[in-house]
Amino acid sequence: MPRPKDAFDDLYPCDFYTPEELLDDGMMYSVYEIARLLQGLETDAEIDEGVEDVLLDWAIPWIMRNSEELVIAEPPNEEEPGYYGLKNDGADSADDADNDDTAASDD
Repeated sequence: MPRPKDAFDDLYPCDFYTPEELLDDGMMYSVYEIARLLQGLETDAEIDEGVEDVLLDWAIPWIMRNSEELVIAEPPNEEEPGYYGLKNDGADSADDADNDDTAASDD
């Protein structure tokens, strides 16, 4: 049920980190680690499964919204998630590398 704004002591802007603010350029992160970082936690922080589910509700849309600034890597094995990292200005992805090879061969 909606509540009046004056029922709250404080109101804050609804700002989210940019990928550059959140992620280290040389690292890749699982969605679980990104979820923790978005809440100001360490990537290896111990949290309850229910809390982790709530954090994932924030992290998944954040990843989707910032997908143009990210790269993804295959999971190390079937039991683990994929990993996400910052897209560098250079060719980070396989598609970018393929495009660069094609452009070089056209010369």
